[in-house]
Amino acid sequence: MANNLLTIKMITREALRLYRNSNSFLKNVDTQYDSSFAKTGAKIGNNLNIRLPNDYVVGTGPTITPQGTTERQTSLSITNQFNVAMSFSSSDMALSLDDFSKRILAPAVNRLAGQVAMTLMSTVDAATMGGQGPAQHFVHNTDGSGNTISPTAATVLQGGAILTNNGVPEGTRRVAMVDPMTEARLVTGFSGLFNPQSKIGDQFETGLLSKNTLGFDWYRDQTILKHNTGTLTGVTVNGASQTGTALTVTVAAGGSVSLNPGDVFTVAGVYGVNYTTGASTGTLRQFTYNGTETLTIAASGSGSIPIYPALTPTGSTPGAQVAYGTVTASPATGAVLTLANTAGESYRANLLYVPEAFTMATADLPMDNRQGVEMHRESYDGVSMRMAQQYNVMTDQFITRLDVLCGMALLRPEWVVRMADAI
Repeated sequence: MANNLLTIKMITREALRLYRNSNSFLKNVDTQYDSSFAKTGAKIGNNLNIRLPNDYVVGTGPTITPQGTTERQTSLSITNQFNVAMSFSSSDMALSLDDFSKRILAPAVNRLAGQVAMTLMSTVDAATMGGQGPAQHFVHNTDGSGNTISPTAATVLQGGAILTNNGVPEGTRRVAMVDPMTEARLVTGFSGLFNPQSKIGDQFETGLLSKNTLGFDWYRDQTILKHNTGTLTGVTVNGASQTGTALTVTVAAGGSVSLNPGDVFTVAGVYGVNYTTGASTGTLRQFTYNGTETLTIAASGSGSIPIYPALTPTGSTPGAQVAYGTVTASPATGAVLTLANTAGESYRANLLYVPEAFTMATADLPMDNRQGVEMHRESYDGVSMRMAQQYNVMTDQFITRLDVLCGMALLRPEWVVRMADAI
């Protein structure tokens, strides 16, 4: 019987299938495919326009003040081209698809998907690639000295409450993406809770947290980022009535500022507001340092800290309606800034989030089958992938590359909570 040699079409389809199933995080974000590039192919630098949600205020009484609807949008730039290159012999091409997939494709695609996932996950620390801002919420469990320790059920529930207060609709699917070590600790901690026997049994047999536990679908992912916390001591607000995306501060003689991207802090007297009602949540608003490099301000000096979310006060009236309001009031002069966790700590930045918070849009790369290069392109489930292959007659090797061209961003930072687990 003649051999049924693998074709580039068969290999591309299998690679795309493996890609969509090899990384838990990528399976649980909003993926979009732009077919407008199907004929000509996209180039690095092309942009996709993504609409952002509108926000309106509610009035009372018979008189109304019409509100203009100004569509907000952000430009998602197609700047990320990820590839994995490999070579294999003609004898490898004679394998069955299953054998070829296990031996050659799976390891390569796993590394490709892992790199894409890690890049998208890094947007929780800094507003990069068109994102609206870094993740603005942080929860952790602490010991008696205030040091971060492993999360508990209460930590998870606190994260769920934060998502609800920030406008996540009831019934919306919520995801908990955790590091394998965090999952091991959580399974141990959850085993003593009053859980349905079937779920306890599943956790005992598999060592995994099941779906729909404490309001979240649980997944483990080895690409969860580790975060190193900076320092923020002796720092106070310099100037009253500040608003906007930066906070001017003064550093005391013995103080210091060395903030890393993604560090979270609070400001005394500045409380968060409920997304729907505008009323105070009763807890201090958390702000994230919104920079891409470490920010240092010397002792006895002053400076500006880029922050997310922006300071948008709702005013002194309880439950006041202000579009895109974030805080009850601007900070007072001299208000103290405090890190959300202990300075110098390192932790696993597990994520509690809504899949629509993250967006990854892929576009078709150009096709060119000239000069002995064979190409094939497939799109499936919101992802486009291209394979290019050229035969080297001197070595009997097929030189092959897989490429994914995409743009990615964190578009709804308020729908992401970092759940810390000490390293």
